[in-house]
Amino acid sequence: MTGPRIYTVAELSQGIKYLLETNFRELWVEGEISGLKVSSLGHTYFDLKDATSNISGVMFRGFAQGLKFELQNGLLVRVRGNITTYDRQSKYQLMAKEIQPAGIGPLQLAFEQLKKKLAAEGLFDPARKRPIPALPQKIGVVTSPTGAAIRDILSILKRRYANMHIIIAPVKVQGAGSKEEIAQAINDLNEGFPDIDVLLVGRGGGSMEDLWAFNEEAVARAIAGSKIPVISCVGHETDFTIADFVADLRAPTPSAAAELVVKSKVELAAQIAGLEKRLLQSLRIYYENLYGKLRRLTSSRVLSNPMALLERPVQRLDQAVEAMFDASGERLRRAGERLNLQAAKLNALSPLFPLKKGYAIVKNAQGRAVKDAATLAPGDRLALQFEKGRADAEVIGTGGAPQKPAAPGPAKKSGQGPAQQQGTLW
Repeated sequence: MTGPRIYTVAELSQGIKYLLETNFRELWVEGEISGLKVSSLGHTYFDLKDATSNISGVMFRGFAQGLKFELQNGLLVRVRGNITTYDRQSKYQLMAKEIQPAGIGPLQLAFEQLKKKLAAEGLFDPARKRPIPALPQKIGVVTSPTGAAIRDILSILKRRYANMHIIIAPVKVQGAGSKEEIAQAINDLNEGFPDIDVLLVGRGGGSMEDLWAFNEEAVARAIAGSKIPVISCVGHETDFTIADFVADLRAPTPSAAAELVVKSKVELAAQIAGLEKRLLQSLRIYYENLYGKLRRLTSSRVLSNPMALLERPVQRLDQAVEAMFDASGERLRRAGERLNLQAAKLNALSPLFPLKKGYAIVKNAQGRAVKDAATLAPGDRLALQFEKGRADAEVIGTGGAPQKPAAPGPAKKSGQGPAQQQGTLW
């Protein structure tokens, strides 16, 4: 009797791996992406989940580089691949070879994602777009050298303005390497030909896949970074690319771009003729208005009698002078009255005013006014000030009844003039 087969861990893992990889090959799984992570080597790891279950997934770098859109958490996708196991952790996972968005194509999703990203950065803002020169002297063209677009552009430019200076940067406009060539050509023209007035960047019509180079981020950023104004002209009138939103101006087709950038000589001649006509009309109206003003001036009373200009000013001057003198005389009279009144008040307060009534001012030898007889002694010399003149006196007594005056003797003169006399005081 034989016992049960004993498996090693490696044998069991290899058996499970074989069963899974054999029975679950090239299958499609739909679910929502979560736990998205990109390793330093470029491999993409994620979980694919629905309402009840979850499965780990991996997309190696070689397959991930082929994605046209950006994987995001929460994105509903359909994944093509096979189930395999990771021996060291004994876990199974979905090895993805292709991922498509559920409900929308990968190119359209990539278009919307990049459009949203660049719009958030302000690259579509009308305020940053520059005007296209009205009469460019030098034009740069970034397109395929063999496509119909370059033939249409050159034909129209030659017909509308034959001596236009054109610089062509030949590039691939679809397929591998096309986005790099277009972006590099825009940069090269900016650096090597800074005197170019405007750039035309585009190609003829095709499918979304054919036009995809103009939906690449590298091309969009090259257009946004161009110092030269850019006109995008990609595909047909109904085709819109990321380049159209970033460019300073969108033309529906390459032919339309050539017509927009250069006006025909016939159009320019008609425009100049129209401007000349408007200028002559404006000049005629202007000179007619001047002539009318001149006629009115020459027939006016002022020019026929220039002195009439002075009549009113002179009359106003006379009135002003007369009013000024009247006002000045009245002010002087009032000032004189006020002065006389103040002088009368000052005279009444003057210490000399009582002298007019017969009083005198008595001063001692020191020249101070004597107010009290008790301050005097016999023999003191005094000076008497009258209204008219002065006299010297000597004190012979003070106190009670006046002393009998001494016999008068001959008067002694003191000072100058008859009004200055020497006497006695009792």
